[in-house]
Amino acid sequence: MRKSAFILLTVVMAFTLTLTACASPAPTTAPLSNGAPATDVPTAAPADTLKGNIATSGAFALYPMMTVWAEEFQKIHPNVTFDVSAGGAGKGMTDALSGAVDIGMVSRNVTSEEKAKGAYAVAVVKDAVFPIVNAQNPVINDLLAKGVSQDTFIKIFITGEIKTWGEVTGKPEITDEIHVYTRSDSAGAADAWAKFLGGKKQEDLVGVGVNGDPGVLEAVIKDPLGIGYNNLGYAFDNSTGEAVAGAIVLPIDANGDGQASTDEVIKFKAQAVDAVATGKYPSPPARDLNVVTNGKPSGLTQTFIEWILTDGQKFVATAGFVQLPADQLTESLAKVK
Repeated sequence: MRKSAFILLTVVMAFTLTLTACASPAPTTAPLSNGAPATDVPTAAPADTLKGNIATSGAFALYPMMTVWAEEFQKIHPNVTFDVSAGGAGKGMTDALSGAVDIGMVSRNVTSEEKAKGAYAVAVVKDAVFPIVNAQNPVINDLLAKGVSQDTFIKIFITGEIKTWGEVTGKPEITDEIHVYTRSDSAGAADAWAKFLGGKKQEDLVGVGVNGDPGVLEAVIKDPLGIGYNNLGYAFDNSTGEAVAGAIVLPIDANGDGQASTDEVIKFKAQAVDAVATGKYPSPPARDLNVVTNGKPSGLTQTFIEWILTDGQKFVATAGFVQLPADQLTESLAKVK
């Protein structure tokens, strides 16, 4: 009897444990009835699938900005690598059309001939070209007080009629010769500066040819009688916000009144950016900077350019460039999608 009771108790306990197991809640990893994961279970972030290399070359004007964009994009997508090099807008266009790079940096308008060859240009940011002289120029005080008119620049850089610094400032007793420096490489800066000087072309500019933005800047800094032109990112020191040591940005006397107004005297990079953004600085030499691909971009290149025109725009101001107007950004983005 005692043995039978023990057996019966054992069976009842086993049955009770079975019922308890069947009534236990579903595992937290089980899906909901609609197939969605349970809300109390964290989902893993999707793996970054972007990978590959993007090669770009071209305009000195866009090079500093492109370097920043490449670095920031790589922080988000570490499996994407970049090769970014300068060399001038002409090189960027040639490299893009030949397939040597994925993206050409071109700091000028794209010609109809280039478009016919497959050049697909998208504006990404604004910039400008500024006339520079040596800080030790013999008439620097007069230049800063009076500015230099467009007509005078034409007679210095196009016709060569004005040959001395005394002629620029109306002081014939000063006979120091003007030493003009221009770009020897095919450059958007030279194109924009020539357009400002009566709608001319780079080949119409006179002077000693020097390669690249850094070359022109160095030549002027070393020569007290020198004059040249530089893109915004080279004329100004990004760390100090002032003109690069040894150089002065010449005021453009836009209204031709013989006086450099407050708006025309640009001593700091922030002033330059504001003048370009608000249209106070002439256009040209202010202009859009473009990325160019051989045909409409696709794949990784398309993704990167879309990022430039959206999240990448938050780095434009800190890099010392000028953001495109909202409607133009929208237009550029539509061209890429």
